[in-house]
Amino acid sequence: MNDESQKEKLRQHFARRVTTQARVVLDTWQKIHEDRGLSSAHHGEFTAATDKLVRYAQRFEMAGHADAGKKILDLLAEWPAEAPLDDGLERKIQDAIEALSRSTLRRTDLDSSEAPHQFRRTPVYIALANPEMASRLIRQLEFFGFRASAFNSAEELIEACALHKPETILMDVNFGGADNAGLTTIEQLQERHDTPIPIIFMSDEDGTIETRLRASRCGGEEFFYPAVDPGQLIEKIETYTHGNTVEPYKVLVLDDSRAQAKYMETVLKKAGMTAHIITDPMQIIHALEEFSPEIIILDMYMPGCTGMEIARVIRQQDRFHSVPIIYLSAEEDVTKQLHAMSLGGDDFLTKPIDPKHLVATIHNRGRRARSLLALMIRDSLTGLYNHTHTLHLLDQEIVRARQKDQPLSFAMIDIDYFKKVNDTFGHPIGDRVLRSLSMFLKQRLRKTDHIGRYGGEEFAIILPNTRPSDARNVLNEIRERFCELHQPAGDREFNVTFSCGVAAWQGESSQALCERADRALYDSKNAGRNCVTSASE
Repeated sequence: MNDESQKEKLRQHFARRVTTQARVVLDTWQKIHEDRGLSSAHHGEFTAATDKLVRYAQRFEMAGHADAGKKILDLLAEWPAEAPLDDGLERKIQDAIEALSRSTLRRTDLDSSEAPHQFRRTPVYIALANPEMASRLIRQLEFFGFRASAFNSAEELIEACALHKPETILMDVNFGGADNAGLTTIEQLQERHDTPIPIIFMSDEDGTIETRLRASRCGGEEFFYPAVDPGQLIEKIETYTHGNTVEPYKVLVLDDSRAQAKYMETVLKKAGMTAHIITDPMQIIHALEEFSPEIIILDMYMPGCTGMEIARVIRQQDRFHSVPIIYLSAEEDVTKQLHAMSLGGDDFLTKPIDPKHLVATIHNRGRRARSLLALMIRDSLTGLYNHTHTLHLLDQEIVRARQKDQPLSFAMIDIDYFKKVNDTFGHPIGDRVLRSLSMFLKQRLRKTDHIGRYGGEEFAIILPNTRPSDARNVLNEIRERFCELHQPAGDREFNVTFSCGVAAWQGESSQALCERADRALYDSKNAGRNCVTSASE
């Protein structure tokens, strides 16, 4: 190995150390964001992790990470260690976190020969009797941003779980050689953890009802017989990991009593929800537009109007037609409560409000509302946004880019020779290719980016606050990695590529932006496929 290649290897090693520490900072912030009530408990951990990041980044001359980390440290100096995090400071820290996230997820050094792995901090553990299968799975999982480890014995697995609780375990029922030895190992493991680890069991035999019951009782979420291919397993592992954090519910509260409204806000925030309160019913339209709530809480009786009248006004707007509305009132007459719900309401809570009852009601209504919304706006095969909602999101991001004077990029992706995949391997395998690309994109793009299935084998990506050069670089990295991914088809494997067109928003309509990205996509196809092309002016 010559001096230059040795230096390059060292540089990449150092870059990975900084990237890994940045992920620690991002994960710690996620803990704070998920549970605002315990934010002060993570203050010291968050500060120490960020300070370590800055020191690493400065030592290894990674200016983007160092600058983002210093900005976070400056903001943390404004947050008293024992105090909860206030909204204004949280927004500022979130902006700095997003800057760090962009530095972490996007490699600007184009000379590097390898795209950085964006591993999740929590591992996936694999305990299979077949080491070749385990190695193959690890390679596939790494492509999807997971950190996976395989084990040869129950003792090694138990020791590893004691150090780092995994997100999920893929376990052979007979791991260890003896019948049901894998089940015994999992039973021992689960006793050591307060919350169970999701387990995906595999077996070469169709287990008896006794075996399957035992597997279910010790945390088994799936029981696969016969063994399935890596593609199916990765889809299941994705289901039982926590990479896609559930967004807090957005709750709009309208109550003419400021004291009651503030009390509601405190209860909801403590439960990890995002609350927006108003005390003037005449502000409802503005609040709906600005906040876009998922759930609305209305006081029944207010000066000038009733909650029922406000509910009717809300229901007249198509986009809020299915948003749950919960009434609050001291009214105990069941007939009047039912009448109120018949005029646009979904639930009725009687004052004084029991905080636990309120939070439980919102969670129940919120889950159902999100499920119904997902059916309306998401593609059933991939879980990505459908064509119509993708265009709606693009319109929203154009408005935001214009208001904030920020760049915006839009990309179109098309899988190359997809018809040939379907004709050669069948439509179920073709569907799995579509799901694998959707999962690949979700793992490697930011939370603030929007991914949609535009139709057939075509995907659309909206990248807010992103310059076209950055969008092209990150999509080219994804393209390079995706074409290396082995797509399983029974005892065979094959590779798939995609073509991409990227367009920067230049003040035009969403339709014009889509057309320019589409033309760039066809330029990629005409250039031989498997490439990313930027749209011309």
